[in-house]
Amino acid sequence: MDNRTDFTVANTVPVVPEANPVEQWQAALEEAGELTPELVEQITGVHGDRGVRAIEAVGEGRVKAYQDFTIVVGYEDEYIVEAEGCTCKDSEYNLDDDDPTEQCWHVLAVAIARRVGHVDYHDMWYSEVRELL
Repeated sequence: MDNRTDFTVANTVPVVPEANPVEQWQAALEEAGELTPELVEQITGVHGDRGVRAIEAVGEGRVKAYQDFTIVVGYEDEYIVEAEGCTCKDSEYNLDDDDPTEQCWHVLAVAIARRVGHVDYHDMWYSEVRELL
């Protein structure tokens, strides 16, 4: 029997032996492709209320991708999320950049939505749409 196929497939899965809690739930969500009760518990266990808000935003379709930015529609405004950074006040003032578990709920919502395929894509520039708002 030729085991090269099995060997090749087995060795294409990246192993992250010392993954932090964020990397762990992100990898599990990537693999599952959907929010399971276990993943919801894991995300909210790591991120608390921010995780809850992020999951709600994804479920309500409030993560939107434009040609120039990804936007999360918040309770009072729309926030630009880029490279795991956000324009919200929570991200600016309250979070420790060196702690991967400290992310605003907008960044978490984008991370979740991308992994479960719930990003609302718009073939236009947000900078132009924003001028109309």
